[in-house]
Amino acid sequence: MISRKQELSLQLNQMADSLVLGLSLLLGYLLRRLHLVDFDALLTPPPLESFIWLFIIVMLFGPLLLEMQGFYQYPLEKPMQRSLQQITYAGVWLGLIIGAVVVFLKLGIPSRSAFLLFIIAAPIGLLMREAAFRVIYLRRLRRGGHGETLILAGSAEKMDALVAGLSPMQRLELHVAERIDLEKRTVKDLVEAMHRHSVGRVILAFGAPAADNLQAAIAACETEGVEAWLAADFVRTSIARPTYDSLGPTPMLVFRVTPDLSWALMVKGVIDRVGAFLGLLFALPVLLIIAVGIKVTSPGNIIFKQQRAGRHGRPFTMYKFRSMRSGAEMQREELRAYNQMSGPVFKIEGDPRVTTFGRWLRKSSLDELPQLFNVLLGQMSLVGPRPLPIYEVNNFELTAHRRRLSMKPGLTCLWQISGRNDVRDFSDWVNLDVEYIDNWSLRLDFVILLRTIPVVVFGIGAR
Repeated sequence: MISRKQELSLQLNQMADSLVLGLSLLLGYLLRRLHLVDFDALLTPPPLESFIWLFIIVMLFGPLLLEMQGFYQYPLEKPMQRSLQQITYAGVWLGLIIGAVVVFLKLGIPSRSAFLLFIIAAPIGLLMREAAFRVIYLRRLRRGGHGETLILAGSAEKMDALVAGLSPMQRLELHVAERIDLEKRTVKDLVEAMHRHSVGRVILAFGAPAADNLQAAIAACETEGVEAWLAADFVRTSIARPTYDSLGPTPMLVFRVTPDLSWALMVKGVIDRVGAFLGLLFALPVLLIIAVGIKVTSPGNIIFKQQRAGRHGRPFTMYKFRSMRSGAEMQREELRAYNQMSGPVFKIEGDPRVTTFGRWLRKSSLDELPQLFNVLLGQMSLVGPRPLPIYEVNNFELTAHRRRLSMKPGLTCLWQISGRNDVRDFSDWVNLDVEYIDNWSLRLDFVILLRTIPVVVFGIGAR
């Protein structure tokens, strides 16, 4: 597994183990409280409040002590005996910490029965959590659920050596969609492969004969908004803004132009799913009213479906309430001469294909509500560059415009709160998206969401 993802997996597993340890202690307390197990039956069952300090120590220090014993290293290939040994050693250290607290802070163990049950339950719970993680993760890998598709480029010898250094598990986690030998092929072939496979990562493994193409390959990845991972066993570290990582035993230089995988991005994903679910729940009456309005005012489907470009250009089906007459897509070329946007995007004011009811939907942005389903499915985000139709993306005049595809598309973004359709130069639109990508933070998302409210309410920039 690539180490950035290993770090995230480590943190998730530590949180899960902290919960397991807390639940194990709670189980011991409940069994003692209900007199199901009593080693000290003559004593009155203690209140839960007396266990608070134990919960804090167990849930805070437990995962850290397990990490010190290497419990989270190689979780997919480690035998259970090794895990049990690591848990035992971590338990000894945890016991010493608890003992020190008892001695120096004069805090007594509230219940020997509950604590002994915790000692029995905790290792079982930790082993079960680790086994469940292993089974679920391997199953998803074999089904392609977590395997990452990427492109391998460089010299044949270096690419072979890099792949040979991967463990069987790492080979399962990574799917090489295409290998580009840059000693025999061009950087243009690499760019076309990125478009063809919609990858978010290119691994560059250069030998001396192919090193002349290094700068061009990295520049192509930067332009596309795709991460470039460079095998750093020969190159100088003076290249601008690199970060370091590793792939198997091979050191790598990473040239990243989008936000790094982090807790902030995970929180963004959670906010997206929860926000989309709540939005759909509370907007259900409005959705039904709009559906009836569309059906009554014009013939055709209620929902308009269109293939849009997602992250890295990966196609997905976007949903909107239909605001145009049926067959409106067939008339696009007839109206091309009236396009008021520069570049590949097609927008005209007073579009004759829009129905009367649809014009109101567009003005209020209510036609976008079904995209909450796309957010719920993980295809879109609440905040991100607006997704464009596939045919418009294919007509980008500048490959640098594809950088806007390097983040998941969203319902709203800087373009949405900057006048939307009043921004008529596509380059200005892209600049707003790139500004969002380069300065992304949860705070920026929150600000954009707040500023979107008056834009939608008053229909600013909408057509």
